[in-house]
Amino acid sequence: MTQYQIVADGDTVLRDGTIKLHGPAAFEGMRRAGRLAAEILDALTEVVKPGVTTGEIDDIVRQMTLDGGAVPATLGYRGFAHSCCTSINHVICHGIPGDKVLKDGDIVNIDVTPLLDGWHGDSSRMYLVGDVPLKARRLVDVTYECLMIGVEMARPGVRLGDIGHAIQRHAEGHRYGVVRDFCGHGVGRLFHDSPEVVHVGTPGTGPELKPGMFFTIEPMINLGKPGVKMLDDGWTAVTRDRSLSAQFEHSIGITEDGCEIFTLSPKGLHKPPY
Repeated sequence: MTQYQIVADGDTVLRDGTIKLHGPAAFEGMRRAGRLAAEILDALTEVVKPGVTTGEIDDIVRQMTLDGGAVPATLGYRGFAHSCCTSINHVICHGIPGDKVLKDGDIVNIDVTPLLDGWHGDSSRMYLVGDVPLKARRLVDVTYECLMIGVEMARPGVRLGDIGHAIQRHAEGHRYGVVRDFCGHGVGRLFHDSPEVVHVGTPGTGPELKPGMFFTIEPMINLGKPGVKMLDDGWTAVTRDRSLSAQFEHSIGITEDGCEIFTLSPKGLHKPPY
């Protein structure tokens, strides 16, 4: 049974399985954190080019986060030693920045989460590196469409299964695989909280959306089958069949009549080409 908890300003928030319902002050906190995340991703459009290393991208993310008065939520999270995730080509998510050099034709997801005044602004976008093949660009386009289909459905009374079903139907209609092993999640004071937001589903099932809910929608769509393999580093998830994978992510809040996207690009740089 789904349990909801109304969270007042100053309340201690626990990861206790309840879905948190927030008020106006929390919305404002998420707007600030989400905007910083979006500004960082906007700035990276000028950085992601052939020859750049993922470590250099990570350095820029860390500095922009600190300059914005926040800290990177991933830095030190369960032993993760970096300020963002950089997932290239067949990497589904949680790619570790380092010496890897971006090359012409790559696609890369960059996932950032500034923690600003206690609020997490969690968002990711895809970037095209140089001249990217049509099949890869099409995968990126459809993945963004999947994200926005989910976002546009998010309003009171809808169930998470409705959103998952709509995303799954669109992706599989293009003969792509939808990753099941990773999902969206509640967000706010806690980095990862209830509910789980799975990107497949059955209509009419799952928790009901209510005003004040904060969560991410972040579909991971594979050019091939949905199977996942974890690398020995314990973080990097890749496609089992080595096919390309793409992902976009927004943090949203449910309002009285729809939803608010906290991580929307201020410059309108929603999807590539930027």
